Amino acid sequence: MTDEVDSARHHEKMAKKKAARDKIMAGKTIERGLLIVHTGKGKGKSTAAFGMVFRCIGHGMKAGVIQFVKGAWGTGERTVLEKFPELVTIKAMGEGFTWETQDKDRDIAHAREGWEEAKRLIADPTYKMVLLDELNIVLRYDYLPLQEVLDVLRNKPADKHVVVTGRNAKEELIEIADLVTEMELIKHPFRSGVKAQAGIEF
Repeated sequence: MTDEVDSARHHEKMAKKKAARDKIMAGKTIERGLLIVHTGKGKGKSTAAFGMVFRCIGHGMKAGVIQFVKGAWGTGERTVLEKFPELVTIKAMGEGFTWETQDKDRDIAHAREGWEEAKRLIADPTYKMVLLDELNIVLRYDYLPLQEVLDVLRNKPADKHVVVTGRNAKEELIEIADLVTEMELIKHPFRSGVKAQAGIEF
C-alpha cells in the first residue's frame, strides 16, 4: 500500500468517525450541575477532583473545598489555591486519619463542623463547584448520618457541581450520582517502601 492510498483511507475513516461523533454531540444539549464521585483503592481521587477545581477557577468560577479527615496535612494544592481567595474557599476540617487521631468523638465533631460548612457552600449561589474531599471516609465510619448527606446532595441547586472523594463510597451515594469513577490500584510505590512525597501525594 502506498503512502497516498494509506493517507486517503485514513482520511475517509476519520471523516466517518467525525460525522458519527458530530451526530452524537448534537443530541447532548442539557447543561446542569453534576454530582460526581471519585472512589476506589487506587491513587488519584483527590488529585482528579482538584484538577476540576483548577479548571473551574481557570474559567473565573468560584469553587469551595472542604477537606475532611486529612485536613491537617499541608498540601501543595492548598498552597496554590490560597493564592486565589476571590475565587476559592478552602477549609481543612480534620486532624488526620482515624488511626492517627484515635479520638472518635473529636473526629465526629470535626466531621459535623466540616459538613455544616459544606452545606453553606452548597447553598451559596456564588459557588459553581464544591469539593467534599474524603467525605466518603466520614460516611464509611458513620461520623455523619448518611440520609442527611444524601438529602442535601440530592436537593442541591440545579446548577451546582459537587464532587465527593474517598474510598468505599456508599452504594446509596453511587446510586444518586451523575458521574462515578473508581480508581483501580494496579501498582503503588508504597508497597516497595517508598514514602509519601511532596508533589506526588501532597
